[in-house]
Amino acid sequence: MDTVDSILAAKYPAKAHARRVAEALTAHGDAGAIYLEAQKTRLIEDNDEAMPFRQRRPFFYLTGCLLPDASMAYDIKADRLTLFVPPIDPDSVIWSGLPLSTEEAAKLYDVDRVLYTTDVNATLASIASAQGGKTLVFAIEEQVSEGIEFKGFAETKLSILKDVIGDTRVVKDAYEVALLRKANDVSARAHIAAIKASKTATNEREVEAAFLSACVANGCREQSYHPIFAGGVNGATLHYVRNDESLTDAATQKRKGSLLIDAGCEYQTYCADITRVIPLAGRFPTETRHIYEIVLEMQKECIAVLKEGVRWDDVHALAHRIAIKGLVKLGILRGTEDELFEKRVSVAFFPHGLGHYLGMDTHDTGGYPNYDDKDQMFRYLRVRRNLPAGAVITVEPGIYFCRFIIDPVLKSPELGKYINTEVLERYWGVGGVRIEDNVHITKDGYENLTSAPKAIEEVESLAQ
Repeated sequence: MDTVDSILAAKYPAKAHARRVAEALTAHGDAGAIYLEAQKTRLIEDNDEAMPFRQRRPFFYLTGCLLPDASMAYDIKADRLTLFVPPIDPDSVIWSGLPLSTEEAAKLYDVDRVLYTTDVNATLASIASAQGGKTLVFAIEEQVSEGIEFKGFAETKLSILKDVIGDTRVVKDAYEVALLRKANDVSARAHIAAIKASKTATNEREVEAAFLSACVANGCREQSYHPIFAGGVNGATLHYVRNDESLTDAATQKRKGSLLIDAGCEYQTYCADITRVIPLAGRFPTETRHIYEIVLEMQKECIAVLKEGVRWDDVHALAHRIAIKGLVKLGILRGTEDELFEKRVSVAFFPHGLGHYLGMDTHDTGGYPNYDDKDQMFRYLRVRRNLPAGAVITVEPGIYFCRFIIDPVLKSPELGKYINTEVLERYWGVGGVRIEDNVHITKDGYENLTSAPKAIEEVESLAQ
């Protein structure tokens, strides 16, 4: 079996991706060419330094190139992929050194030839001429520089390509899965470093610093998203990003019970997205452990049913049913499990979707969510389709004790009766528990790409 490093020793399969996109474009007419541009170098306002660079994902998908200010053209009829790199700018060389040459780029990327960006218009005109001027050229609106011409093509389509690439990206090839596994492996090391740092940390930011340090040290400078390090009740805020509060409870002057860490690094544009909850005093408080056990069961049972063709709505519903069963057992909810499910009472404790596609974007393309859904249980579900083999999806159930969400339910004449406020009172301090893994869907099942520890005994052992 090939290892991650052996797979990644080859070139990123840009040509195969271009062919897949081109095949999908034929449904929209006689597809002749694809044209894409890389992200431009932009200066920070009132500064002569460039803004942090993030490559445009459609461009990377068809080139594997992380250079700014580049572009590409794919001649669909001739199956010829051309990468265009900026020519040498003597003034820039003084400050930044020599850029990648055309010869170096040709060896590095899975393309047929490399030219300079000054050759774009002539190359496009040559493609159109060879095809008799009867084919379509596809580009992305507002991502075509001034001066680029599509002369000779029958029509320029600007509204289709981005969505076609987005749909194509859902199914990952072996190289992409290896990139995602690499991001997960480095992120797992960083999560372990964060757990160890939490033993002596006095502030959320100290644990974040340990996580970031481990990522950079292992070759991943970029993060997939702004990481979350939420101590105690801060874990009830789904996208908490302050990461600057004390890990000591101001009222009791005792160590907060737990720390929710939602963080993952990016490797060659591919993302990891991992959430763990760790104890800050070596062991989980009783109430936090209760909720952790439910959430872990939610995740385990949902992952177990994954395979090609599974409807994601059904997996999300399964997570809610397991949450209901656990919360009834604790006495927080009362009533029959079916009635609680039909009344959507569990949404007050598990308000977000079970997960989302993962790839070059943390919330990756192709999920087709319906944020106007009248059913509150599914409104924030980011994937609304059957899962194809090759997709990578996050499985991130959670249970939260957020007064802003739960209080309106408590005050509801119809729904308030289903919550036992006396038992609930003991759980407000839990904040929130979320456990998130990244899972590759296969024809007959799945493979979990995430190795960060999550078993209670293992996490507590590392935290002591």
